[in-house]
Amino acid sequence: MSNSPLSQPRQCILRNLGIIPYHTAWEMQRSLVKQRLQDPSLGDTLLLLEHPPVYTLGTGSDTKYMKFDPQHSPIPVYRIERGGEVTYHCPGQLVGYPILNLRYYQQDLHWYLRQLEEVIIQVLNCYQLPGKRIPGLTGVWVNNYKVAAIGIKVKRWVTMHGFSINVCPDLQGFKNIIPCGIEDKSVGSLQQFLPDITLEEIQIKVIEIFARVFQVQLINIVNTNLV
Repeated sequence: MSNSPLSQPRQCILRNLGIIPYHTAWEMQRSLVKQRLQDPSLGDTLLLLEHPPVYTLGTGSDTKYMKFDPQHSPIPVYRIERGGEVTYHCPGQLVGYPILNLRYYQQDLHWYLRQLEEVIIQVLNCYQLPGKRIPGLTGVWVNNYKVAAIGIKVKRWVTMHGFSINVCPDLQGFKNIIPCGIEDKSVGSLQQFLPDITLEEIQIKVIEIFARVFQVQLINIVNTNLV
């Protein structure tokens, strides 16, 4: 169900984690999801962070989209629960992992994916960048460059994994893969269009617009209790 305009907005804990290893964030997500499956009354959480260089593959991802042997990679490679093909994370890329109970929103995965895209498109609109969807694909493009990727896992309507926005990363790592299995479109960054952009200012916009699109009240928590 969605929030009524007359109801109080649902609270969502915000955690800015900085640069943390992929495996650490993955364990955090799994712990948060497990807690909410055991106790659906627990509130939602949005994790915002960056990762050191890492490749991740979705559950059914095909290794043919990797241009190297994942068994002998100097950069960590993880096969995880989300949908989609191989992607790359590194510093300068803002990653968001919403842990939401969709029973309080809409029990519709298509709706959820489009809402995540909408957050990113509205962020880009703040800078007069024409963020676009491409029919049949998931993510956000600017001038045919993919600047944001989305991959999710939902278990009993509790979400994990999420989105990544290429703000000012070193894109070299993408050259070793066919990102998201899409061979005819390039990966880009916001820095290509906005040379002075910083991850910090995009993060502020994401927080503001995520709250508006999902109609939640974000509560910034700085301690390490992840409940």
